[in-house]
Amino acid sequence: MTALVDPPVKEAPVERPPRRRPRGAGKTLHAGWLTYAIMVVAVLVSAFPFYWTIVAASRSNADLAQVPPSLLPGPNLMANFEAVMEEADIGLALLNSLIVSGSITVGTVLCCTLAGFAFAKLRFRGRGALLALTVGTMMIPPQLGVIPLFMVIAKLEWVNQLQSVILPGLVSAFGVFFMRQFLVQTLPDELIEAARVDGASSARIFWSIVVPIARPGMAVLGLLTFMAAWNDFFWPIVALSSQNPTVQVALRQLGGGYVQDQSVIMAGTLLGTLPVLLVFGLLGRQIVGGIMQGAVKG
Repeated sequence: MTALVDPPVKEAPVERPPRRRPRGAGKTLHAGWLTYAIMVVAVLVSAFPFYWTIVAASRSNADLAQVPPSLLPGPNLMANFEAVMEEADIGLALLNSLIVSGSITVGTVLCCTLAGFAFAKLRFRGRGALLALTVGTMMIPPQLGVIPLFMVIAKLEWVNQLQSVILPGLVSAFGVFFMRQFLVQTLPDELIEAARVDGASSARIFWSIVVPIARPGMAVLGLLTFMAAWNDFFWPIVALSSQNPTVQVALRQLGGGYVQDQSVIMAGTLLGTLPVLLVFGLLGRQIVGGIMQGAVKG
């Protein structure tokens, strides 16, 4: 006799409650007219000084003395540029500023990223004390170190040479603290532990893991450092002379005479501003990405 086998019983499907979509999901948020008005006013206020620089650089000194002055660009831009070239060696100044700012930027980004990685992820004796000492140096006014620093470069016979401006700025306490905070938030400890298990050294971890992750933060630090080095006036005018100037030192020679020619000064200022705008245009995406990653804790 064959045993009778009961047919399998099909279970009724379990009905799951519908998932509730978050309130506002799928909707595009629109700012109100007040927000747009505030943004427009902020943009106009921020952009007006640069626009006025263009207007003043393209006008004559007599046009700028009119009341009210004209708010439209004039025809004297190239003539004022030629006057800048005659009154100061602006070509040499631009080259010197590019060398100084580029060298300081590369050195600061590399050294501060290395130090930030060490303070953020490596364990060594005295780490907290060294970090506190590094951050504490930001409280010391830089003017207090001008005399001993000048004595050092005079002893080394570096006066009026570019290395006297480059070497003191190759690392900054702000850059170390900035990169340390950035790596604490964006670099997981699991990546470093996995690399250690695979036998990677600290140098290999830095170049293969830390640098790709820290690239947005490095771009932000690079732009801030480049702008600070490009616009620095106090130390270059102490260490350099008018025969081997940077841009800010060369601008001091413009518009001389009984009545200063403001249009020529503005034309030189415009020439000195263009490289900074170019650097911002090249690093713009990395800067925005670095700001967004630094604002969200990973």
